Amino acid sequence: MVCEKCQKKLGKVITPDPWKTGARNTTEGGGRSVGENKALTARKNRFNPYSGGSFAKCRICKSSVHQPGSHYCQGCAYKKGICAMCGKKIIETKNYRQTSV
Repeated sequence: MVCEKCQKKLGKVITPDPWKTGARNTTEGGGRSVGENKALTARKNRFNPYSGGSFAKCRICKSSVHQPGSHYCQGCAYKKGICAMCGKKIIETKNYRQTSV
């Protein structure tokens, strides 16, 4: 769960989206070149275990966060109703029965 502002920060996928309307990884939108191998050119979007860096920890429950640039895990972001990347309140969860199971 990310807000509209953080939607632009998300990484691109390797395979093109079959539904081209609104896709960020097609040739028409400027996101992908023809004949480009995304597995070789997009090294910043992949995790390298030998670089010395590790996955970030959630600020609430201290579990590992696998999405690059996020500060909160998906479960905590859902329960609190906040953006997983910046922590901005997205939805008011006062009258909801929130569960992570």
